[in-house]
Amino acid sequence: MDSQFLGTLGAGLVLGLSAVGTAIGMGIAGAAAIGSSKRCYRANKPVPMFMLTFVGFPLTLTIYGFILMQQILAVTVTPENAGLLFGYGVGAGLVMAVVAAVEGKAGAAACDSLSDTGKGVGFYIAILGIMETVALFTMVFTMTNLT
Repeated sequence: MDSQFLGTLGAGLVLGLSAVGTAIGMGIAGAAAIGSSKRCYRANKPVPMFMLTFVGFPLTLTIYGFILMQQILAVTVTPENAGLLFGYGVGAGLVMAVVAAVEGKAGAAACDSLSDTGKGVGFYIAILGIMETVALFTMVFTMTNLT
């Protein structure tokens, strides 16, 4: 396999995998937000619009994947580093995909809780932020190793 292709494939996979995770996470949280809003309407309560934040939280992982893709593409691919670049792309992409998916699951629980109680927004965001840190560390540590 051509080394240029392998290195470039790693760059594409980091974005692709992170985007797949984002879609899964947003789908999970979005479905929960719709169900939570239905319960609010039935109870004649206003829908907490902050639930949209929980649905959108996984979207940042695609942005991180794009940033990392650009960094990988900026590296000159050689036969010596092609496998490493491919591995960085797959590894970081998988981490970001998993983080996006679990953020969606946690966002779904936050939507459910917020619609019932109307409380806890700061706590829910803190939990999602802790999850987000794993992806940020992955992006930064991978970028550090690219230079």
